[in-house]
Amino acid sequence: MRIVIAGGHGQIALRLERLLAARGDEAVGLIRRAEQGDDLREAGAEPVVCDLESTPVDEVAEHLRGADAAVFAAGAGPGSGAARKETVDRAAATLFADAAVRAGVRRYIVVSSMGADPLHPGDEVFDVYQRAKGEADEYIRRLDSLDWTILRPGMLTNDAGTGLVRLEAHTGRGPIPRDDVAAVLVELVDTPATAGLTLELISGSAPVPVAVKSVAGN
Repeated sequence: MRIVIAGGHGQIALRLERLLAARGDEAVGLIRRAEQGDDLREAGAEPVVCDLESTPVDEVAEHLRGADAAVFAAGAGPGSGAARKETVDRAAATLFADAAVRAGVRRYIVVSSMGADPLHPGDEVFDVYQRAKGEADEYIRRLDSLDWTILRPGMLTNDAGTGLVRLEAHTGRGPIPRDDVAAVLVELVDTPATAGLTLELISGSAPVPVAVKSVAGN
């Protein structure tokens, strides 16, 4: 399979690329700066310089053409201001979705945020982030040309993954290692029956494949 990942140099994306490469898939990571490419090559992925804040949608679509799935794992990052929450967490997510539609890529997975809501109140940067993520999720839900799944992890940690998770429409708050988020993303890529679902993810007691198959059957 060929999987194109937006935000290819992010912490979750690099973990995802390693997992995909290890099983023989072709992982392509879109990055903002050429100097990030070595990290992707080390992970077994193909780096493609494509800044989603400035690249036209038709050009992004060319990078997606022929892919079996697209994963939006980009984010402005915790040190960024409110403006980049809008340009990355909202606008880049919707542009990447539009590009997938133009490229004919149906399988589309979003790494969103627990609590994302277009009506989230408040004026702090985190509030802007939650609204931006919520607006992007709502936009993607309206695209009938995509078989989308929205994944909303809890508090991300760099603890070693356990392979045990709780994946449901509503889990409540909790932590989740980035390792386990990446493992769930691999299973979601392989499970198109999860299309149309918005899922929350925290650490739990179910092995990742079991957790994904469980929600796919609902």
